[in-house]
This record gives sequence, structure tokens and C-alpha cells, in this order.
Amino acid sequence: MTKEINLTEELKKYFGFDTFKGNQKAIIENLLAGKDTFVLMPTGGGKSLCYQLPSLLLDGTAVVISPLIALMKNQVDAMRNFSEEDGVAHFINSSLNKSAIDQVKTDILSGKTKLLYVAPESLTKEENIEFLKQAKISFYAVDEAHCISEWGHDFRPEYRRIRPIINEIGSHPLIALTATATPKVQHDIQKNLGMTDSAVFKSSFNRPNLYYEVRPKTQNVDKDIIRYIKNQPGKSGIIYCLSRKKVEELAETLKVNGINALPYHAGMDSATRTQNQDAFLLEKVDVIVATIAFGMGIDKPDVRYVIHYDIPKSLEGYYQETGRAGRDGGEGQCITFYMNKDLQKLEKFMQGKPIAEQEIGKQLLLETAAYAESSVCRRKLLLHYFGEEYNEENCGNCDNCLNPKKQVEAQDLLCAVIETVVALKEKFKADHVIDVLLGKETTEVLSYHQDELEVFGCGQGEEEKTWNAVIRQALIAGYLDKDIENYGLLKVTKAGLAFLKKPVSFKIVEDNDFEEIEEEVPMKGGASCAVDPTLYSILKDLRKKIAKKLELPPYVIFQDPSLEAMATTYPVTIEELQNIPGVGAGKAKRYGEEFIKVIKIHCDENEIERPEDLRVRTVANKSKLKVSIIQGIDRKIALDELAESKGLEFSDLLDEVEAIVYSGTKINIDYFLQEIMDEDHIEDIFEYFKEADSDSLEDAINELGRDYTEEEIRLVRIKFLSEMGN
Repeated sequence: MTKEINLTEELKKYFGFDTFKGNQKAIIENLLAGKDTFVLMPTGGGKSLCYQLPSLLLDGTAVVISPLIALMKNQVDAMRNFSEEDGVAHFINSSLNKSAIDQVKTDILSGKTKLLYVAPESLTKEENIEFLKQAKISFYAVDEAHCISEWGHDFRPEYRRIRPIINEIGSHPLIALTATATPKVQHDIQKNLGMTDSAVFKSSFNRPNLYYEVRPKTQNVDKDIIRYIKNQPGKSGIIYCLSRKKVEELAETLKVNGINALPYHAGMDSATRTQNQDAFLLEKVDVIVATIAFGMGIDKPDVRYVIHYDIPKSLEGYYQETGRAGRDGGEGQCITFYMNKDLQKLEKFMQGKPIAEQEIGKQLLLETAAYAESSVCRRKLLLHYFGEEYNEENCGNCDNCLNPKKQVEAQDLLCAVIETVVALKEKFKADHVIDVLLGKETTEVLSYHQDELEVFGCGQGEEEKTWNAVIRQALIAGYLDKDIENYGLLKVTKAGLAFLKKPVSFKIVEDNDFEEIEEEVPMKGGASCAVDPTLYSILKDLRKKIAKKLELPPYVIFQDPSLEAMATTYPVTIEELQNIPGVGAGKAKRYGEEFIKVIKIHCDENEIERPEDLRVRTVANKSKLKVSIIQGIDRKIALDELAESKGLEFSDLLDEVEAIVYSGTKINIDYFLQEIMDEDHIEDIFEYFKEADSDSLEDAINELGRDYTEEEIRLVRIKFLSEMGN
């Protein structure tokens, strides 16, 4: 280019910004110099500007290839706002009639149009190719370029035809842009577009303002989500579900619970879809429940939370979708509900597809599972996946960093893994390596005679999940590498071989086990509980009144967590009350009537809807154990013997017995107390709890002094609660 352009002035003139973001300026300069340009920039980084500004500065029309009609319309409207001339930007796609297309062509040939958006399907039509041969083209831009790669999260076969068509129309500089690309996808894009020598501009994928959390998906997931949203009043959020059916159901459930929500999926007619999208953008509704069809290119800066009802099929998809939160740099909470069964369902969907596609899909699912189950910093895992190193020990903004697990030394385990990968000649994936470590005689292991190897069964002392954690964390540490080209075969790096020769400390955190979690877990991330504060205060007052009348401490009636649960789920029958944690049949019968009466009045006065879905149901997975403990106490079996027979530590047995008396069941452990404790001691502790404001063990130990053991205090507290409260 002959004349020097002041890009900052042009930016101000056309878009009203004073400065460029990140490496926008360098990208634009590269493109203006007529060079191919590859841009990797996270969602919200300002990718569009990288081709919009050059298109206005160069002669001719820039052709932007974009996958979504909704996205094109958004972008064209935005460009027209920046210019006095409507013809400055156009799109060609299946939604236009013939006269509209003729208008577009006229504007292009007259030189009015600077930007033309086309869908890849429209680009392949013969009449459009012939027309573009006549037009003066400044450059081509391929947006959402990851669609080219089978390894990308949104593969579109028609994207593979872009390069041959560009060659047919006429070669001009090319800019490819994407917000999510692993090193493998990046290579695919460059190869397919014939731009392997292009300059690559890569921005950091780290979004420090986003909080990442993965929660177990229990049967109470709908209730968890309702509770969370009600704790975020007036904030905008997106909930992603995999199926259209679930989108409809969940949107309905939210509505009946007084949450302003609308559905969005590709099966809806386009008018309703557009209407629902606009309602969200214009803040007429707070929440949109959607499939992944929603959101590409949706620029709503103040989305405060993104919830994944189902785990996405790939980490790229996950990154893209969570990236819709907090684009203005403010708070963005990304909460995902995960259960392994969901991944198994996704795997089933792949059956019937070509083998290569199934293998790719499987690998992507494994990466997602590894992310969900890992106890390592989520930011570190995500960035590693996109080929970026994150060296902070603790990001301070994900569930694993805010609740770190204890690290354990795994030096010997890593040596065993590296030795096994070497013994298997680096030709197998992680699950096969683990089979060999554990000495599993699978068909595959036996067919390669790997049961004869020295390493076979050398890791039998550890569980499968531990080996998984070692391998995943060795990949992040750079001791192992995954050969993505070959579906994830494990390789040993130079650092790994050096480690084997001279091992150093290698600490790991064990993975989270999502299979064992059956009960509800309180929500983290600023959403402890959507307690109705007014009702909670009414219930506390009522408890105080009853306690005074019965001359008992209030906690004996119901504990605080039980009142909180009542003030969240509004039980109005004795049956519903028994679903509250810490309320058994005994307590419900004894004290329940008065409580459900005030809850009912509160609901009527404040027009609170009480949908079925919001009932708290506790999982009775331990009920068998509880029944057998009660029977053992009835038969006057010494508690230490009872613990032993159940395979429990004594303190764990006391936990169970406490849960029994707290929920309102009366038991008598006098036979055991008289055996092990002095009468005076029992009396002293009993009197203390009579006078105490709380049942806190810590307070009791501090008050009673060292003459009493923790176990003694706990045992007498059980006697007190059973006699006085039940």
C-alpha cells in the first residue's frame, strides 16, 4: 500500500473506539499488507473488527463466509449502523428473494458494498461463483473457521469446499478466524485453507473473570437450578441442554416456578426463535433455555451465568458456550451439572456413524470427562487443552481452587505409567495402558500377549481413578503427550524419559468421584441457598416460642438447616415436611402441625407458587443401615461392638446415631452409658445441653473442660436429644 493509514484515527472515525484491543492492530496491518492471516481469539475478544475495519479501508468488497444466518443479519445491521449508506454491508443466503439478491449484486458492482456475508452453502452455487468472478474482491474472511475441522466442535463438510471455490473465483488475501481451536484444529484449518505459511495471531484463552464449577447431577438438578437462579435476581443467564425436549421441559418448569424464562432451539419456527432471542437481548426475559443452536455470535455483554444442564460433547463447545458469560469483563459464573451416564448416552448417539467419526467423537468425550472429574484447577486444564500454559498454582476462581483437595506424592506411580507406556511401544491409549497396569486380561491385552510383559499388573495396588488422575496430570506437567492424529495414543516426552532416569517429586490430587454422590450437595459459587428470609425469620420465631413453652433449647425442636430447607421448599403437609433433611416421622408428628400452618399462611399471603418439582426429596440410600442400628440398640448391643459389626469407625457410628435422633426417632442408649461413664459425668453434660444456646460440640468441649472426652459429650448429647426432643 502506497499511502500511510493512521489506523487509530480510522478506528475512531468508523467505530468510535480510541484504542485497539489485544493484537487487533497487528492483525489488521498484516491483512492490509495483503498477507494471509490466521486469528485465534476467544469469544468477546473483538474478532469481527479484524475484518470489518480493513474492508472499509480497501478498494472492492470483502467476502465473509459465515455459518449462521442469524449471525449474518446481526453483523450486517451493526455495520449499517456505523455507515450512512445501507448498501455498505449485505448478505446472500437462502432467506432472500430474487429482487433482494439483484439489489445486492447491483450495490456490489457499483462499489457501494464493502462487506458481503455469504453462507458456505450459498458460496458453492454456480450463479454466485460466476457473479463473484465479475466483482472486485478485496479479501476473503472465513469466520468460525473451526467448522472446517472434524476435530472441531461444529464440523460442517461444506466448509471443506471453501478453498477450491476461492481458487475458482480468484485468489486474494485470506483471513481465517475462530474462537476455539486446539493445536490439532488449528493445523486442520491452515491445511484445508491452504494457508500453512500464514501469520498466526493467538490471543490468550484465559478469561480471568469467569468462575468454573462442575456439580454432580442428582435427581434434584431442576431444583438446584431453580434455587440458584432465584438467588441471582434480575441477572441474565443461559442454560444449555442437549435435547430440544429437555429445553422445552426445563423452560416450562422454570416458568411455573416464577422464573422469567423462554426456550430456544432449531426445531422452533424461525419467527418464534427470533422473538425469544430478541426478548432475551432486550431483557424482557432473564433466562434463555437453549440447545447449542443459540448463542453463536450473540453479543450480550452482561450474561452473568451460563449453566450446562448436560455436559457438552467437547471442550471446545464448552469453552465457546461458557464464553458467553461476562463478556463485559464483569462477573460470569459457569456451572455445569455432570454425571457419567450422560456421556454414555452421547456415545450411543454416535453409533451408526463412520468409524473414524466415532473415534474422534469418543476422544472428545474423554477429554470432557477428564475435565469434569479432575480435581486440578479447571482454568489450567482448559488452557492446556487449547495449547496454552497456565502457571499459576491457584486461579482463585474455580471450584477446585477454592476447595483444594489434599495432594499426594505420586512419583512411583508416574514411573510405573511411563515404564508401561514405553513397554507398550507408545502404541496405545490411556484406557489400555491402565488395563495393563491393573493386570486386566482383556481380549485386546491377551491378543498382543501383553499379559507376559514385566509391567503387567504392576499397578494393582491402586484404583483405576488414581491411574487416570496420574496420567491426566502427567499430560499437563509435560511428562506425557497425546498423539491426537492417532486418536490419543500416549507418548513419553523428553521430560518424561528424564523423569524416569532421575525421578523428582510429583504430587497429584485425586479425581472427583461423581458416581458415589447420590445426595444433594449445597451449591457453591455464591449460591448457597435460595432461602426465603421472611419465612425463615417467622419459623425461627415459632421455634423459639415452642422451645420456651416446653422449656427446651430451640435447636432441640428443629436445627437451623431444617428451617432453611423449609423456607426454601415451602412444605405444607406432614408428608412433605418429612422430606426435609433432619425431620423424621417423629418430629413431624410432634411439632409439624404448627410449622406447616405458618408456611401455608405465608404462601397464601404472598402468592407463592409451590410446584411439585420443588419438593425436597432425600435419597434414602442409608436407610437400611439406620434401621439395623436402631434394631441393634433395641437389643442393647454395646455401641463399639455395633460399629465393628457394621464395619464402621466408632465416630462414624455416632454420626449415624445422631442423624437418627435429630430426625425425631427416640432411642435409649442408657445401657451403654451406664457401662462406660460415671453417673455424675452424665448428669453434668445433660444439664449443660439443657442450658446451652446451641448443640455445638466445640462450644460444649470449651465449656465443660478437659474432664470429659469428645465421645462422652457426643453420647450424652444423643441421650439428651432423644429424651427431650423426641
